[in-house]
Amino acid sequence: MALLADGLHMASHASALTISAFAYYFTRRHARDARFNFGTGKINSLAAFASATLLAGFALIMVWESSVRLLSPVRIEFGQAILVAVLGLAVNGVCLLILKDDGHEHAHDADDHHEPHGHDHGRTDHNLWSAYLHVMADALTSVLAILALLAGRYMGLAWMDPLMGVLGAALVTRWAWQLLRASSRVLLDMQAPETVKKAIRERIESADGCRLSDLHVWSVGPAIYAAEIGVVTAAPKEPDHYRKLLPSGLGLVHVTVEVARCEP
Repeated sequence: MALLADGLHMASHASALTISAFAYYFTRRHARDARFNFGTGKINSLAAFASATLLAGFALIMVWESSVRLLSPVRIEFGQAILVAVLGLAVNGVCLLILKDDGHEHAHDADDHHEPHGHDHGRTDHNLWSAYLHVMADALTSVLAILALLAGRYMGLAWMDPLMGVLGAALVTRWAWQLLRASSRVLLDMQAPETVKKAIRERIESADGCRLSDLHVWSVGPAIYAAEIGVVTAAPKEPDHYRKLLPSGLGLVHVTVEVARCEP
C-alpha cells in the first residue's frame, strides 16, 4: 500500500504540474487582456486551489485503500516494491532541485524587471508553491514507502505498509489544507495583511491634517493588492499626491483615492 500511495501521488503530481503549466501559459498570454480588471494574478491562485483539491482527493483514496489493506492483508513482493520506491525517490529529488532553482530565478527576474505582478513571486506564487508541495509530498511518500517495505521485509511488520499509507495521507491532507487557505484568500478578495493596511494608514495620516475615512485593501494575486482609500483633509490635493505618499514595496498595483474636504 505504501508503494500504491506513492504511485497515486505520482499521478497527482503529473496532474498538478499540468495545471500549473497551463496556468502560467494562460497568465502570460492574457497579461494585457483588458477583460481582467485587476490583471491575471488570480489565475495562479485558481490553479493552486484546483491542485490542492486534487491532492486532497488523492489523500482520501490513500486512506480508503490503506484501510482495506489493514483489514485484508495481501502478499507483498518486497524486493520489486523497494526498487520502484527508490527510483521514485530519485526522480522526486531531481524535480525538487529543478523547482527550487526555478523559484529563485522567478524571484530574481521580478526584482530585476520590477514587475508589479511578480512581486515576491518566488516565495508567494501559489501556483509554483502548489507544484513544489506536490513534489515534496511525492518525495515524502517515497521515503515512507521505503521504510515500511524494509520493515515488512526484514522485521516481519507487514502492517507497517498500510499504516504508512495512512500517515502519508494525513501529511498530504495538511499540506493541501494550507494551500487551500492561502489560495482561497486571494480568490475571495479577503483583506490584505494588517501590516499592509497599517503602513498605508500611517503614511497617509502622517501628512498634515489628513485622516482616512475609508480603507479597503484586498488581494488580486500572490502578494499583489488593490486598494480603495478615502482621505479627509482641510487642504485637499489631487489624488496623485496621496498615491505618491504610499510606501513602495507593498505590492499595490491598483489604487483608487477619493479626497473630501472638511472644515479645519
